[in-house]
Amino acid sequence: MLYLALYPLHSRFPAFNVLRYETFRSVLAGLAALALSLAFGPLLIEKFRALKIGQTIRDDVPGTHQKKAGTPTMGGLLIVASCVAATLLLADPADPYIWLAIVVTVGFGAIGFADDYLKLKRGRGKGLSGPQKLVWQFACALAAGVILFGILSFNRTLNFPFLKRLHPTLSAWLYIPFAAVVIVGSSNAVNLTDGLDGLAIGPVMTTSFCYWVFTYVAGNLKFARYLDVPHVEGAGEVAIFCAALIAASMGFLWYNAYPASMMMGDVGALSLGGALGTVALLAKQELVLPIAGGVFVLEAVSVILQRYYYKLTHRRIFRMAPIHHHFELSGWPETVVVVRFWIISIVCGLVALSTLKLR
Repeated sequence: MLYLALYPLHSRFPAFNVLRYETFRSVLAGLAALALSLAFGPLLIEKFRALKIGQTIRDDVPGTHQKKAGTPTMGGLLIVASCVAATLLLADPADPYIWLAIVVTVGFGAIGFADDYLKLKRGRGKGLSGPQKLVWQFACALAAGVILFGILSFNRTLNFPFLKRLHPTLSAWLYIPFAAVVIVGSSNAVNLTDGLDGLAIGPVMTTSFCYWVFTYVAGNLKFARYLDVPHVEGAGEVAIFCAALIAASMGFLWYNAYPASMMMGDVGALSLGGALGTVALLAKQELVLPIAGGVFVLEAVSVILQRYYYKLTHRRIFRMAPIHHHFELSGWPETVVVVRFWIISIVCGLVALSTLKLR
């Protein structure tokens, strides 16, 4: 709400005119989110330890993970709270896309919170069942799709990366389920990636940065015309949300780096994935998300291949899925797996950004 309080003063104090620019407010939102996450991280860790809110470890993960049992979890609350607070502080609250991004993020966070709570209560990772999570996720995502395309009459044209003239337009009845699949798929892919200290949060930051660029370009008429991408009036405000998401994740990484003092839990993984899926829709770059989030796709595909190949042949492709466990069991230290996956994520992000020009 700082934007509403200060920007109207620009007529008397010209210095406040700088608040009209989404880039400047993105920087401020990032700094605010980083400060909040760094400041409240230790308090949250101490509180979780006092309440014995610690990570539960399944029996079917590598043995080296058993020592992580009891590490404070549900740190995703820190990311979501810092991101939402910074966004509300610096973004224009009149922009409906900002609220949609926040509501989906909080909604998926609530599903993750319920899952984490049940895991703590029941032990051994026994939270919500897979079907239960999917039902709630699709309910939330479909509601977002109805609001976006049914109420806000959002553009239903698809834009294919690297293909300049392929822009099919889907009917609302087809695009709403498609939007739901994008959000739910992104949410679960991030959740599958969250298995090592710092592994998921690195690609979340690189993917968020890509969509900070995409949303800013989509919201700027001049840049959108120059790069021949769909112009989405109001999408520039979503760039502020993306900046806050990057910085809040960065602050969380301070405590999540190996050896982690805090883990994000499903409340973090599901909400972050839902947020990325939502901003991909708002930027009209839905089909670039598998490129920008290539690490998430790799993790999700490894689980799908492992499961169905085993059902067909009773043999495994990988030593363990998701694939980061395969590399662990192959002898890679945890930190090596994490850093190499971060490198892959950066490369994927650069390829995704190149789609703005290479068509």
